[in-house]
Amino acid sequence: MPQETPIETRLAQAARLLQVDPAQAQAQLRDILAVHPKHPFARLLFGASHNRLGDELDALAVLEPLLDAQPRFAEAHYEAGVALGKAGRYDEAVDALQTATGLKPELAQAWRVLAALHAQHGNPRAATLATSQLQYCAREPRLLRAAEAIAEQQFPQAEALLREHLRNNANDPQAMRLVARLASEAGAHEDAARMLQNCLRQLPDFLTARFELALALQQLKMPREALAETETLLREDPDNSAACYLKAELLHGLGDHDGAADLLSALAQRHGERSRVWVSLGNALKYAGRQAEAVQALRTALEKLPGLGEAWWELANLKTYRFDDADIAAMQAQVERPALADKHRAPIEFSLGKAYEDRGDHAASFRHYAQGNAVRRRQLPYDAAAETANVQRAKQLYTPEFFAARSGWGSAARDPIFIVGLPRSGSTLVEQILASHSQVEGTAELPTMNAIAQRLTKGKPYHDAVIALDADECRRIGEYYLGRTRDYRSTDAPLFTDKMPHNFAHVALIRLALPNARIIDVRRDPMAWGFSVFKQWFAGGATYSYDLADIGRYYRDYVELMAHFDAVLPGRVHRVRYEALVDDFETEVRKLLDYCALPFEPQCLRFFENARPVRTASSEQVRQPLYRDALEQWRHYAPWLGPLAEALNPDLK
Repeated sequence: MPQETPIETRLAQAARLLQVDPAQAQAQLRDILAVHPKHPFARLLFGASHNRLGDELDALAVLEPLLDAQPRFAEAHYEAGVALGKAGRYDEAVDALQTATGLKPELAQAWRVLAALHAQHGNPRAATLATSQLQYCAREPRLLRAAEAIAEQQFPQAEALLREHLRNNANDPQAMRLVARLASEAGAHEDAARMLQNCLRQLPDFLTARFELALALQQLKMPREALAETETLLREDPDNSAACYLKAELLHGLGDHDGAADLLSALAQRHGERSRVWVSLGNALKYAGRQAEAVQALRTALEKLPGLGEAWWELANLKTYRFDDADIAAMQAQVERPALADKHRAPIEFSLGKAYEDRGDHAASFRHYAQGNAVRRRQLPYDAAAETANVQRAKQLYTPEFFAARSGWGSAARDPIFIVGLPRSGSTLVEQILASHSQVEGTAELPTMNAIAQRLTKGKPYHDAVIALDADECRRIGEYYLGRTRDYRSTDAPLFTDKMPHNFAHVALIRLALPNARIIDVRRDPMAWGFSVFKQWFAGGATYSYDLADIGRYYRDYVELMAHFDAVLPGRVHRVRYEALVDDFETEVRKLLDYCALPFEPQCLRFFENARPVRTASSEQVRQPLYRDALEQWRHYAPWLGPLAEALNPDLK
């Protein structure tokens, strides 16, 4: 009986055949994939065969799911760039090719196609830069090997190659940039930023390094500094769409949603074929309160790419938007496509859940919510036991004696009002009430405290890092927080809100660094809250929210931690229960203002008239008067919420 040819040999044959007879190569690859459907190199070659035959849309249908599974596959990004370029999607092609060269700078064909694409689209400066990079790659093989090692996550090998190169080329900007990339891969964004700044001192017009510096500063939650670098880059290269997109993202994060929308609108007009620009535009318009324009932008994105899950979800997440029969049919057709990538499948499933919920078909609605959550759980695993252990460690360390020994530490400022709790609990409503007061500026879900916490945890567990702080460090942290959050403020109001829900995990750090800050814990009925997060597609974070049992356990951990702080810091945290706010609104608002040492102002009762931008999933709801409908919505789904109820009340099993 003849022995079967190994797959590696068959793939090598197909790769050689691809150069001379792509149709025959494609036929062989189809046979290989029938037996090995997930083989990444076979899928790459299959996509490449479609490119060689001029079938760029079929190529993308193969390559996009491959890139979802293998996001660091440089050659797949290259082939996707080729297909996008042929499809006339210039911006997306440039992104794909730049990703390919970033992962693997020695990929000469990617530089070559990138240069040709820039020249074809009237961008000679970018074409020249791509050509020079191609020439540089040929001159510096050691740096190419280092870049390839970084792309393959062989970091010690890359570090050794770079150290050897820098021994005799200490000021080589290209090498500095690679060292910065190595630092970024390790999460050392401060080191990366420092190295890129050194690089730019040697070569100020190294635009790629400047763009990466802006990205590093964004990672460090330094948006004003990142914005300054982006604007410097755009003065040199005003047509750099990636820099324009980053600037819009930074403006959006800083609360300038109209400014972000203007930039994205200009990008969309220049590169209207790029569907994701329309999604970002719709998102910015939504938070600016321009709902009709937001819907139009999202609709345009879906005309360009009907399977773009994020666009469907942004429509669903408008909350006041309703899908029609044609929308439901279009979404259903997408989720029935086997080739639809999980990154699109999950948000479309959540959107279908919302569509059927609005129609009162709760069985169909729950089915789609559950399917979306199952996909998301595959993408984002969660360790519930680790979270419980973290809470127990906090309870062990943060005692009354701990806080008594540190009395008087930190900054004396009382500017921040922290609104903490869990997402979808009513925190946006509380923020809107406070932001309607003349002495309070409403900002957003500020990333600053979490960024501080991340910097503290280098090399040690978080709570151990907190208890090791001394008085000077606590004061510096408080002052640093106040300085960094100034980036997000635009008025002279003496107080401001920070509505990052998960700051409940940082109550001890807040108490040490900003002892006079107010902390408001917003809480909602656990079943209502649990179902609310189960039906929400979060773009990032909230990894506990994609399994009903995990949701219930997370709620218990949160309640246990906050009860501990109630015991060791009595009276320091004010609790607002959403249901009480709905039942006796004025009484609860007066209690809230009293806790914040603010005089009563009637406009706080008319929070829905406040036109400030709101950047959460509740942005439309807080522009309406309070209503009771949502309080009992979860009961329609009670037959399927058993795992949540059991996790919330384990003793009742």
